[in-house]
Amino acid sequence: MKPPPTFARPLPAKERTDRPRRAPLVSAPLVRRITPWLVTASFFILWEIVCVVFHVDTFILPKPSQIVVSLFQHYPAITANALQTLYTTLVGFALAVAVGLFLGMLVGAMPPVYNGIYPVMVGLNAIPKVAIVPILVIWFGIGTVPAIITAFVISFFPIMVNVATGLATIEPEMRDVLRSLGARRWQILRKVGIPRAMPYFFASLKVAVTLAFIGSIVAETVASDRGIGYLMIAASARFDITLVFAGLLVVALMGIAMYEVFAYVERRVTFWATRGNEMLT
Repeated sequence: MKPPPTFARPLPAKERTDRPRRAPLVSAPLVRRITPWLVTASFFILWEIVCVVFHVDTFILPKPSQIVVSLFQHYPAITANALQTLYTTLVGFALAVAVGLFLGMLVGAMPPVYNGIYPVMVGLNAIPKVAIVPILVIWFGIGTVPAIITAFVISFFPIMVNVATGLATIEPEMRDVLRSLGARRWQILRKVGIPRAMPYFFASLKVAVTLAFIGSIVAETVASDRGIGYLMIAASARFDITLVFAGLLVVALMGIAMYEVFAYVERRVTFWATRGNEMLT
């Protein structure tokens, strides 16, 4: 005799999982867009409050409101010097991209070149860039050329290392398969190596462009009569600390703008490599 059929007890309302989820009040893309602005605004508001509450002297740390006022008061001088710094940075950065990409492909694709060039590049990168500027002044004089060369020297090494790393990450098994199919070294490099190195390349650009600004500012503070670095040195000599911070703010804004430009290009060109990161946000 069969036992009587049993019926499953319906789950209470709290245990049911088939209920539709509520839509979030704020979408994730909107959160990603407004979060940097909120954090930045909070930082400057906290800075202003600290200066007001603790009565911090302007000579020590000016308030953000005073820095904004200084930006408007010295707008012509800041604009002219900022354009000069942007010019030297972009020229030095363009040279760094060309040389770094070329040397990175050589180092990553040819082990003999790696053994010969890479130790020399590491040694040159270990030299403080401030120590190079006086030598550049002796060679080229005071002006734009030392700033361009300093921006180039300080920014090409990350590009070279990342491109070489991207080319070196090709699996040996993939190389063997491609060679068994008749592919030559240049074809492997062009079809597999260069696409594999693109995420590394664009990641290095975002780092190198900020380093290029550092190189330009360092050279302008030592050996230049134009640029934000020169403006900051002249302002500090007059004890105009507010103008010094205004120059720092302009450099930071230019660096953020260039970083965002390359981040946008990276998302457009290497979307296939960064597509999986959307699941983390």
